[in-house]
Amino acid sequence: MEKIKMTTPLVEMDGDEMTRILWQMIKDELLTPFIDLKTEYYDLGLKHRNDTDDQVTKDSANATLKYGVAVKCATITPNAARMTEYDLKQMWKSPNGTIRAILNGTVFRTPIIVKGIEPYVKTWKKPITIARHAYGDIYLNVEDQVKEGKAELVFTDKDGNERRQTIKEFDADGGVIQGVHNCNKSIEAFARSCFNYALDMKQDLWFGTKDTISKKYDHKFKDIFQEVFDKEYKEKFDEAGIEYFYTLIDDIVARVVRSNGGMIWACKNYDGDVMSDMVSTAFGSLAMMTSVLVNPDGVYEYEAAHGTVQRHYYKHLKGEETSTNSVATIFAWTGALRKRGELDDIPELVKFSNKLERATIATIEEGKMTKDLAMITTMEETVTLNSLGFIQAIRKNLEDLL
Repeated sequence: MEKIKMTTPLVEMDGDEMTRILWQMIKDELLTPFIDLKTEYYDLGLKHRNDTDDQVTKDSANATLKYGVAVKCATITPNAARMTEYDLKQMWKSPNGTIRAILNGTVFRTPIIVKGIEPYVKTWKKPITIARHAYGDIYLNVEDQVKEGKAELVFTDKDGNERRQTIKEFDADGGVIQGVHNCNKSIEAFARSCFNYALDMKQDLWFGTKDTISKKYDHKFKDIFQEVFDKEYKEKFDEAGIEYFYTLIDDIVARVVRSNGGMIWACKNYDGDVMSDMVSTAFGSLAMMTSVLVNPDGVYEYEAAHGTVQRHYYKHLKGEETSTNSVATIFAWTGALRKRGELDDIPELVKFSNKLERATIATIEEGKMTKDLAMITTMEETVTLNSLGFIQAIRKNLEDLL
């Protein structure tokens, strides 16, 4: 068959470790044989980020603003051990945090449901979508380790007036301090993204913070959501027959576990980081969740919600066989290609993306899967495939559909 032509490139953000290996396998087996793939490529592998003083991360985000659609591989957020392993100049910030700060969007993460993989929470019958605020909080923090002395929160207004609050007077043992922030316009964009998504999906929206403890910071999130809802969305929600529901974050956790699913759960940045992993794992696997960042101007960045699968990468380097689940990374590509096709009016690209997703799900439902799924499936007869074998099995189903 003739390859599908693209007119506008995707922004392609390559990543680290085992997901970088899968990234190339997916391109070689599932994409380039069928698509005349056009991408603007950025290497966000940790070594290259270090070599460029992390400028490549900022460049990739700005390219996403230019072209409108990006697809991102999982990347390492370095800790102390990575400093030594990669001989880093400094402990670079999370590339996801940097990109999300520039794009100023909301991340929507939804489990991929397949027959034979049953949720650990038995009451869950419908997917739960996590809507994660993608700006600020600890991902753009300023922090320090301190000795004896006084830590203060200081704000200087535009006229030069200062307001000071004592955080803590440390004794000789010292401690740690951290400063976090968010912006009203970003919280408003988060709220509108969530309300719009709920209307599009015709699903209830739940939102929770810890406003009883954080009476200024978290309470601001609560207030802005309510103001935006009351002014712009209440009548639309009533017409659609859906509900906006606010309560404390710990109450929402308890309610979600007892629910049937089927709602959108809006979370602050860190809450969304944690809860999306909980939801995806409870539905079966971290590698079975879609993730897309949408900013208020309609810019889209698709990614896998999980990490770089470090343990499998070390096995791969030793020449040992791995069985790494590539589904979320495949769906990152299909999401980006579908959106590119929609924006550029290329129906063949949209159809291809849909068929690749169908082929991926069909492969698992035939009993052909990676080890993580084989360990939890309710199917009696399964075949556990290695990383490449699984992708090649998907290719066979894809070719049949095409």
